[in-house]
Amino acid sequence: MSHSDDSRDSGQAQAPLIEHLIELRSRLMRAVVAILVIFLGLYAFANDIYGFVAEPLMALLPAGSQMIATEVASPFLAPFKLTLVVAVFIAVPYVLHQAWAFVAPGLYDNEKALALPILASSVLLFYAGAAFAYYVVFPLLFQFFTQTGPENVAVMTDINAYLNFVLKLFFAFGVAFEIPIATFLLILSGATTVESLSKKRPYIILGCFVVGMLLTPPDVISQSLLAVPMYLLYEVGLLFGRLVRRKREKDAADEE
Repeated sequence: MSHSDDSRDSGQAQAPLIEHLIELRSRLMRAVVAILVIFLGLYAFANDIYGFVAEPLMALLPAGSQMIATEVASPFLAPFKLTLVVAVFIAVPYVLHQAWAFVAPGLYDNEKALALPILASSVLLFYAGAAFAYYVVFPLLFQFFTQTGPENVAVMTDINAYLNFVLKLFFAFGVAFEIPIATFLLILSGATTVESLSKKRPYIILGCFVVGMLLTPPDVISQSLLAVPMYLLYEVGLLFGRLVRRKREKDAADEE
């Protein structure tokens, strides 16, 4: 084979790679533009959004108490940061759609049929985890914090410190609610079995509380509020794993 033939083959091999890189850049740009558009649309309501997120604490503060800003730029940066996070949060389905559109052509039909429901379920579970944190965990947690302090200490939380605190909890609960998907994928891929995971329940329970300790504030209430749902979601993943195994066994029996 001549040198010119080698160069031609090399150029043909590089062409698909360049096309994929161009498409990837295009998908990323669309995702970034979507986030920016949502952010610009929400920025006028930045203070209202912050007020909504702060409501679980504000409703429990003693009469005459309020949140404070200890840094010069906090009144601007805290709502700005929260609005950007909310924009990303809202744009997640579109961002994942762009990722799906990029990888889908390389998947087989059976992989597409499985990947799309898993992707949609992951988004919904993450949203469910954040909603659980806001509507269930925050009221209980802040009620505990505001009522256990010394009587001569005024509760006036810094707005930036509060934002960092709640964003950490939103992320922790959102990720924790992905446990059924992770468990299901482990069983589906053959990395483990339902029986093996069932025997490890004591270790899973201990692991849930360890993760709760690492991802939440250092108090028993918030750790338990994360650990208990994590374990229940683990059981949900096992249930779906059993259902898939039974379906596979039934299909194999039908083929025979």
